[in-house]
This record gives sequence, C-alpha cells and structure tokens, in this order.
Amino acid sequence: MSVSQWIAIGIAVSVSMALVFVLQWLLNHKLGKVWPMARYVVARSAVTAYTAAAVAGANLALPSRGDVAWSTFQTIDHAMTILMIATLTALGISLAYAATDMVLERLSARNGDADRRARRLQTQVRLLRRVITSIIVVLAIASILFTFPEVQALGAGLLASAGVIGIVAGVAAQSTLGNLFAGLQLAFSDALRIGDVVVVEGEWGRVEELSLVNVTIKIWDERRLVVPVANFTTTSFENWTKAGTNITAKVQLPLDWEVPIADLREETGRLITASKFWDGRSWSCQVVDITESGEVMVRVVATASDTGNQWNIACEIREHLVTWLATHYPESLPRNRTEFVGAGDDESDYAARFPTSAFRRNSSASVPAHVDSEGSARSGNAEEV
Repeated sequence: MSVSQWIAIGIAVSVSMALVFVLQWLLNHKLGKVWPMARYVVARSAVTAYTAAAVAGANLALPSRGDVAWSTFQTIDHAMTILMIATLTALGISLAYAATDMVLERLSARNGDADRRARRLQTQVRLLRRVITSIIVVLAIASILFTFPEVQALGAGLLASAGVIGIVAGVAAQSTLGNLFAGLQLAFSDALRIGDVVVVEGEWGRVEELSLVNVTIKIWDERRLVVPVANFTTTSFENWTKAGTNITAKVQLPLDWEVPIADLREETGRLITASKFWDGRSWSCQVVDITESGEVMVRVVATASDTGNQWNIACEIREHLVTWLATHYPESLPRNRTEFVGAGDDESDYAARFPTSAFRRNSSASVPAHVDSEGSARSGNAEEV
C-alpha cells in the first residue's frame, strides 16, 4: 500500500471518531436536556461507538483488493470485514441495553416490595433484552460465517436439509430450549419476579436475577443460590410476595402449666400494639397445643407489612416475653416434673408389692428382711439402693 492510501485510512478513522465525539457531546450537553435517554446512550456506547467508528472508517478507506500487491491483503480485508460485523453488533447491543436502562431505572425508583407491577415489568424487560441480545449475537455469528467462501458453498445444502438439522439441533439443545421457554413462562405468567421473597430448597432469599438459564437467589446471609430456571416450572416453591407483601409473624413458646395465660396475653398485647414493626391489622396469643412431654404450647402471632418487619417483630416478641416470664413468673418456664408420693403409717401398696425396690415412698417404712442368694440378711431400708 502506498503512503497516500495509509493517509486516507488515517483520515477516515479520525473523521469517523471525531463524528462520534461530536455526537456524544451533543447528546450530553444539548439533547440530554430534552431527551432523557441521551445519557444512557452515551454511557452504554462510550467504548463500542468509538471502536465501531474506527473499524467502519478503516473499512471504507481500504483500497480494493486489485489495487494492492500484498499476498496477505485478502486475509487482512476479510479480517476487517469480520471485525466490522463484530463491532457493529456490539454497538447494536449497547444501544438496545441503553433503551432498556431508562425503563429499568424508572421501575427501580419505585420498585418496593409492594409495587408488584413494577417488579413484574422489570423482570420481563430484563428477560426480553437477553432474548434480543441472544438473537443479535446468533445473527452476527451467522453473518461472519457466511463471509467464508466454503460456508457460502454449503449454504444451499444446509437450507435444503434445514428440517433435519432443526430436528437434530432441537434434540441436542433440548435442555437449553427448555430453560429458555421456562424463563419466558415465569416472566410472563407472573409466577416469579425480580425482588420476590422465595423459599427454595429450604433456603430463604430474594430473587436477584432471572436469566434465560438460571435464577439467582440472594440468601439472607449474602450467599447466592443459583437454580436452573426450569426447576421453577417443575417443582413447588414458596413465593412470599406473589400476591402482596403483608405477612404474619409467628412465635411459639413451650411453657409450664402454671403460666398465667391472661397476664401473658395482656403483656403480649401491650408489646405488640406499641411495636413499630406491627402494621396494626391483627395479633393473638393462644394456647394451641399440649406436647407429649407435658408442656403448654403458646403461640403468639402478629401481622407485619413485609418480611423485614415480620422478622423483627418475631424477634422482639420472643426476646421480651422470655425476659418478662423469667422475671415475673419463673415458675412458668418449661420444666420436667417427677412426683414423689409419701406413704402414711401403713405400708403403701407399692412398697407392699415391691419390698425390695430401690424406689421407696417412705424412708422410715420398714420392710421384711430379704435373704440374698448368699444367705446374708439385708434390710429393706429406703436409703439402700
């Protein structure tokens, strides 16, 4: 290539990048005041726009293959074509993401737990842009492949056998396609949304990301549980925020039979009604069961506006009632009883029936002497085991 050709390439690259710079400046300082999406376009295309402009300018200024005597120029020209397809694809994806960033930010600004519609739209937008990105990438790869003469020659044969290839590809990608359709089903059936509080595989957490392959659950201790998206359409899971954020806190206390239920209920009501975590709907304190070990099971329930308040009010109830019972009614705390029945002047039925037993009702009660196997006499005193 001659010097003039190199200069032409340099000028073309410089001009194209200067145009991008001017366009971004206009978007930032002029159009940004009247077009809210301008700053998202600039932020997303800060790198891809300059790269695509440089590659496109170089391709436009490249001489034709017949004007260059290099044996490798044909390879360079082909590589530049592939590079232009790749950079333009990256730019297109950046612009697609910029168009959805504004929508997602507006949804996130009012995306509390109670705004189920905003979280549903956010989930659908995120999933749709992933689908669109996947389609763009597949088309770009196909375009790059068809720049090779060998692939172009096979094109007719591939189209002729498209049905067979589609069947084979469908069988091979059955799992991937299943996850894809499962993700779309979850997003558009409103069964799962970003921000939902769920219980999956025994773990409590919040949906952090929903992709075409996996659902990422942020667990309360900041671990991440990654679950295949198809699992949510084939197995049961708990969604605590599907119909709303209102939830009920439950605290169960195993107590002794001597617990003063009326006083406990009064103290519980005073605590709950004064709590900032209670939403004012309802509360109760009831004896719901008696366990096999002889404990009275008292259940306290209180409603809360969301899962965070539910956890806090449950802990508050538990901490306060444990301290209150230990201070004012320690006899109410759970304990195991063993009853010892003392005998009168006469021998009890038990002692009469089992005179040699180690368990005696009355230590002063006498029993007939017992002769062991060695012939020695032993008294049946209650103190001897």
